[in-house]
Formats: sequence, C-alpha cells, structure tokens
Amino acid sequence: MKREWQGSLLDLGDEAGPRPLGSSVQRTVLAHGAWIDLRPGWIAGADTLFERLAGSVPWRAERRPMYDRVVDVPRLLCFYAEGEPLPDPVLDQARQALDAHYGPELGEPFRTAGLCLYRDGQDSVAWHGDTVGRGSTQDTMVAIVSLGAPRSLTLRPRGGGGRALRHDLGHGDLLVMGGSCQRTWEHAIPKTARATGPRISVQFRPRDVR
Repeated sequence: MKREWQGSLLDLGDEAGPRPLGSSVQRTVLAHGAWIDLRPGWIAGADTLFERLAGSVPWRAERRPMYDRVVDVPRLLCFYAEGEPLPDPVLDQARQALDAHYGPELGEPFRTAGLCLYRDGQDSVAWHGDTVGRGSTQDTMVAIVSLGAPRSLTLRPRGGGGRALRHDLGHGDLLVMGGSCQRTWEHAIPKTARATGPRISVQFRPRDVR
C-alpha cells in the first residue's frame, strides 16, 4: 500500500511507547452520564509505531449489507480477540498502562483491540455507538489510540438536541469514552475533501463490548 503523509516533528528520535497518564488526562463531562478523557501525544514515537503497524498488521477489506445492497466498508480492519497476541509490544504496553490507570474506575481490564486503517480522507466511519454486547445496557469504556495523520472524531448526543463536539486525533493521541457514552452519544470519523494522509485507530475494549 502506498502511503503519503507527513509525520510529526515532535516524534523525531523518540522510542515508541506510552507516556504517563495521571494528571495529564483531561476529562470532559458530557450530558446523560457520559464523559470523555483526552491525553494528547500519549504515545511517544507514534509515527514509528504507525509505520510498523501499517506494514505488519494483516489488514483486510470487508463488505457489509446496507439497506438493499452490499457495500464496501470504507476502511481496512483487523480485530484481536481476547487472548490473541497483539501485533506490536507497544500495544501491550499501552493496554497495561490503560488497565493501571482506569482499572479502579472500570472494574475490569481491557481485553480486545480493534484496529482500523483510514487510507485517506475518503475512508470513514458513520455515526454509531459501540452497543454490540454490554455497551447497549451498561456503562463501559472504549479507549482509542490514534496514530498517523490527524482526523476529526466527532461526537453528538444520540437522537440529536445537542451540540456536536470535534477532536482532531493523530500522532499518538488518546481519547477514552466512558460512562454512558456508548448508549447516549454517537461518534463518527467523517469523510473529508482535504488532502490528508493515512491514520490508524486502535480501540481497546473490555470483554463483550464491540
């Protein structure tokens, strides 16, 4: 796959790995019992990690039914189920750091990792919540690590009636959605006509949350 993008000057010379969390995490309380945490630049050497994952993960294209036809999923995917080895030791370090920071609040570890490769501005994901499994009825957390070129992640209250939020995520940023966020809010990565490079999203989830 041909990749044309510009890395972050802040990442030059850094060995890949998670930086501390703690007080560097910024929490925003949303309506209906939801919240999001943001930690910009959490993964040091994020552009190096992006290149490793882009070349080593067995990315696959999928097709899914939509209304009366079957369409291409506008991004490449790879899912690592509970117990499966992750494709890079930095992802193991990241999951361990997330467990150490969020474990007391979440009450359980993060178990799975879903990876998405957005090849350019035409790759996207529509409005949705992670409501397959326990996320449809219980509070939970989904932790997203963004690598590569920044893309806008947008959030809005489910059913409308509130202001949409936008965060441009890339180059090792961490965003965690917690509380009722998967049930009461929706999130998306919209298409963009602007020239943009590829992005990898790594989503860590607890057991039975998709």
